Amino acid sequence: MRVLLSCPYAWDAPGGVQVHVRELASRLAARGHETIVLAPAGERVTDDLVRVVGRPVRIPYGGKVAPICFSRASWRRIRRTLEVFEPEVVHAHEPFSPSTSMMSVLATDAPVVATFHAYHDRSRLLEAAAPLLRSVARRIDAAVAVSRAAGRFVAPVVAGGVEIVPNGVDVERFAQPGPPAAGLPDGRILLWVGRLDPQKGFPIMVRAFGRLATEYPDLSLVVAGDGRDRHATDMLTEDARARVLMLGSVPNVELPAYLAAADVFASPATGHESFGIVLVEALAAGVPVVATDIPGYREVIRDGLDGLLVPPSDAAALASAIRRVLLEPDLASALAHAGRARAREFSWEVVVPRIEAIYERVAGRHG
Repeated sequence: MRVLLSCPYAWDAPGGVQVHVRELASRLAARGHETIVLAPAGERVTDDLVRVVGRPVRIPYGGKVAPICFSRASWRRIRRTLEVFEPEVVHAHEPFSPSTSMMSVLATDAPVVATFHAYHDRSRLLEAAAPLLRSVARRIDAAVAVSRAAGRFVAPVVAGGVEIVPNGVDVERFAQPGPPAAGLPDGRILLWVGRLDPQKGFPIMVRAFGRLATEYPDLSLVVAGDGRDRHATDMLTEDARARVLMLGSVPNVELPAYLAAADVFASPATGHESFGIVLVEALAAGVPVVATDIPGYREVIRDGLDGLLVPPSDAAALASAIRRVLLEPDLASALAHAGRARAREFSWEVVVPRIEAIYERVAGRHG
């Protein structure tokens, strides 16, 4: 089947949507589908599956920055690619973002599958734009959300129901990472992976580490990510600050080596998380996970079984849960074992056949 995937965010920027689309495209190609991806990009892209449609503009939204592209030149490139490629299915990711996916939906006559990744408790912008977005929604043949939280978020605009298909993760790549990354501190490692945007809770992570640093002289905080909250470490004492390693943005392909060295993985996001790919990656690597008890994360982590959940914005509770993992080796081992099993439920081997079934259904309906 000829499948065109569209990604609204810059291909060369870090983000869970880009990782999902990249891996889905390669998995589909490996299974015999003729696949291409449309996306904006700020730099030259060497991936043979990707067609760059324009340069992104960084737009602040919901406490983060979305690198999107919406222009006449981009529209013309999208139309031209659709005419040449003649897809049997267009799979648009986040088609309500004013970018490549939205234009792909509006420009095609092929059946459309739309995957929604975002979640917010409430979006006034979504509510205000609902009349316009319904014109996009009417072009969608099958609406998919990566979690129940994401499904509830878009349900008021999308007619006909939303099917839940979780994000896929390359579980084997994280389960068999090879040797740990070089240049890491000696002793035990508390690992952070993700952008340092306000809703990710990095200042809460720093405060929790500050509490733990006084108790555990061998504990270091390794931070794989960058963003506006990078200076939160300034609140630490000089000794604790010296035990924080800021790696900056780390490509997803390099993350398994850092997870292989971690003793605990923490993700204290304060909200707006629809799923948590980073959680599944840590589970797959067999690293005990401590995360916040928010809607998207609850669909990945089952508290006390394959991870520990704590109230959001509570540094003391976060530190207490991390302390339990450090002090209780039997608990850490049990979480790691259950986490590996849980991660397999989100493997591409499980997710791709479900997506293929949706493609076949909408293509058959059009046929």
